Amino acid sequence: MKIGLIDVDGHNFPNLALMKISAYHKTKGDDVEWCNLFKEYDIVYQSKVFDDTYSQDIQYMPNAKGGTGYGLDNKLPDEIEHQYPDYSLYPILTKDTAYGYLTRGCPRGCHFCIVAEKEGRCSKKVADLSEFWSDQKCIKLLDPNILACKEHLPLLQQLVDSKAYIDFTQGLDARLLTAENIALINQIRLKEIHFAWDYMKEEKPVLKGLSLYKKYAKHKPHGHYGSVYVLCNYDTTMDENLYRIYTLRDMGYDPYVMIYDKPNAPQEVKYLQRWCNNKRIFRKIKRFEDYDHTKG
Repeated sequence: MKIGLIDVDGHNFPNLALMKISAYHKTKGDDVEWCNLFKEYDIVYQSKVFDDTYSQDIQYMPNAKGGTGYGLDNKLPDEIEHQYPDYSLYPILTKDTAYGYLTRGCPRGCHFCIVAEKEGRCSKKVADLSEFWSDQKCIKLLDPNILACKEHLPLLQQLVDSKAYIDFTQGLDARLLTAENIALINQIRLKEIHFAWDYMKEEKPVLKGLSLYKKYAKHKPHGHYGSVYVLCNYDTTMDENLYRIYTLRDMGYDPYVMIYDKPNAPQEVKYLQRWCNNKRIFRKIKRFEDYDHTKG
């Protein structure tokens, strides 16, 4: 059969589902290519991660649509889900880099996040590293909350044993850091590590975890212990935003402002993001109150 694939989001980040679909059909002897709208195919798969706000549908009627951009109830069949991805679809993005999940799901149920609804409020192991990695130099791990999985220690050991550079793309849950898992994280090759402080009500467990990491961590890339995403424009005041930013900076972490519903956010929050995330400005001007946004 002749198979066509459509990545609605574009080709700036590999679509893992399409890579697995491609691999599955190639094992069947089918011809697979990016869909050419002027050609005919036996089956066309169309996938997107983002909704219409960010990824407008291509005017084409595929045989199958999938991805969170179309809803949270669509999943790949197991025989496709556990295929080794076809990295040849994105040769530039996947050169010496593997992408995949060791775990799915998250117990947190944050209101701004779709993971709990889509994957469940329990972090479960779904694969071993060998399912999507074969000696690539880098691994981009897409897990939403690997530390919440009861099997996270042996999974972290797999990452250690790979000797590859690991990017925890969704970050690590600071509230679940322990001396034991930090010891394994210390053995993983990291270019960067990041955590998050989203809710003010989580101040105590977040700071406890970050303090523990600061105590035991051997990594200090770029002169700080790691980045911490600070969610703004969700349920915090400007004073609470500044408190989190200043606290993290004083601890030796690098705060990074993430704006919820940015198009409709107050201008002051956008200025806050510009000041905090531009590290040249942030290190020069210590207080947001002293930042003159008209000068850049």
